Amino acid sequence: MNRKLLATATLTGLAGLAYVEPAFAQDAAEATAEAAPAVAEAGTGGGVTPETAYIFNTLLFLIGGFLVMWMAAGFAMLEAGLVRSKNVSMQCLKNIALYSIAGLMYWVVGYSLMYANVDGGFIGSFAPYAWDPVGGNALDTGYSTASDWFFQMVFVATAASIVSGTLAERIKLLPFLLFTVVLTGFIYPIAGSWQWGGGWLSEMGFSDFAGSTLVHSVGGWAALAGAFLLGARKGKYGPDGVVHPLPGSSIPLATLGTFILWLGWFGFNGASQLAMGSIGDVSDVSRIFANTNLAAAGGVVAALILTAILYKKVDVTMVLNGALAGLVSITAEPLQPGPLAAILIGAVGGVIVVFTVPLLDKLKIDDVVGAIPVHLLAGIWGTMIVPATNGETSFVTQFIGVAAYGAFTLVASFIVWLILKVIVGMRVSEEEEMIGLDRAEVGVEAYPEFSPSGSVR
Repeated sequence: MNRKLLATATLTGLAGLAYVEPAFAQDAAEATAEAAPAVAEAGTGGGVTPETAYIFNTLLFLIGGFLVMWMAAGFAMLEAGLVRSKNVSMQCLKNIALYSIAGLMYWVVGYSLMYANVDGGFIGSFAPYAWDPVGGNALDTGYSTASDWFFQMVFVATAASIVSGTLAERIKLLPFLLFTVVLTGFIYPIAGSWQWGGGWLSEMGFSDFAGSTLVHSVGGWAALAGAFLLGARKGKYGPDGVVHPLPGSSIPLATLGTFILWLGWFGFNGASQLAMGSIGDVSDVSRIFANTNLAAAGGVVAALILTAILYKKVDVTMVLNGALAGLVSITAEPLQPGPLAAILIGAVGGVIVVFTVPLLDKLKIDDVVGAIPVHLLAGIWGTMIVPATNGETSFVTQFIGVAAYGAFTLVASFIVWLILKVIVGMRVSEEEEMIGLDRAEVGVEAYPEFSPSGSVR
């Protein structure tokens, strides 16, 4: 069942449940006793009215939405910590800009492309989105339309943030922002309509609960296309396959960013239940929180142990990305797995990071923050393993979905990046890359007291 229909179905079921409201305070005990059999018969429904369910569902969307919005700060801090000091201001600028562009584009056209009149097809409608009138309601859907728009919008910004980190330290600001317009307004919403908008993959039975593929792999494919056309940072790769590490500016900032993202993920996965109007829904949200946390912890421990074995030292950046890979891996199905399964799913995500980061270096694909292993590859893993815990889907259907999203996003993104490269150029000059994008493109250095004029660090 797609995201838009789930809460509606929940509300429809609640509408028929028994509800007793005492007229006077002194009658409360008697009314409660009379209501008890009806509530018991209703099971996990809890006996709430449609209005009450509407309020709680809307609150879930709003709370989940601002938690996911907080992930924008997490991405900004993670990227600020993993790039060199001379490029920190640029990453901060890109992250606040992409979040704002995503919000505007998802209102102008994105939401309607994703959800309006998809009807089992490949694309929705081209139109701005409008929410309920002042004081209005949308009891037929089960939640306020504005809360739904807000919750869906912050997911779009997450996809764009993935691209920002991969292409850091050498891409011009203008082409990145122009690509963000296309990604958040068109590429992501069209792809999202196939599943969450009730499109052809939803009809086929593809399952991606909170977006391991729809959000994370889509962002990863877009980043991969850009990295291929942009090329590596100057000095990253030497002759004969030598890889020169380019350490980031602040491990504390990167760690803070990871914890912020971890926190935001509870909204990302938990609120994707899309309903909180019954005991059953709240119980499921709690289960999603627990599984999400276990998967992240599994990713951390797996990356920690594996780097210690392989390199005789623990690489903190690998461990941070292990946490994120665990979170991405569980996102496709955070409800159904038991605790052990959630830990193993997250742990495999951590293993993927440890092995694929050096693999990308061998291919000379320069991914500054490790976003491609974390979001693209762990996202594919998380999506493909869904049938192991959710019997309502199949490995064949999951593969078709993963392949379809990969082909569409990679080709569409490659075309857009290529057009931008030809028309406005993608890469800063060698001199600008040397002095840093803070001075060359932004004009404000993040650490001026530690970066005297002429510094290349």
